[in-house]
Amino acid sequence: MSAYESKIRSRLEIHVKLTEHARRAIIDDGYGIDELLDALQNFKIIEHYDDAKPFPACLLLCKIKRKPIHIVCALPEGADMLIIVTAYIPSGKNWSNYTIRKK
Repeated sequence: MSAYESKIRSRLEIHVKLTEHARRAIIDDGYGIDELLDALQNFKIIEHYDDAKPFPACLLLCKIKRKPIHIVCALPEGADMLIIVTAYIPSGKNWSNYTIRKK
């Protein structure tokens, strides 16, 4: 397990905050907040955004009802929380195996 993955897992146990954008996005896609939180129990980090502002972030591949979902989360420095910035259903048109961006 990578250090980044370990940080995400430990913060999942402490405090998860969803932005209003993430709440609306997941509901618009037909899923509930509990389903999103459950999906975070099994994830794969597919991109790192170390220079993201205001906090470093990453893109996770998760599954809800066996369907892929991408979750962007931020890891604020100095706070034991994970912020869910957005979540969306990835398009096969833009992603190869939902893990590699198509050019």
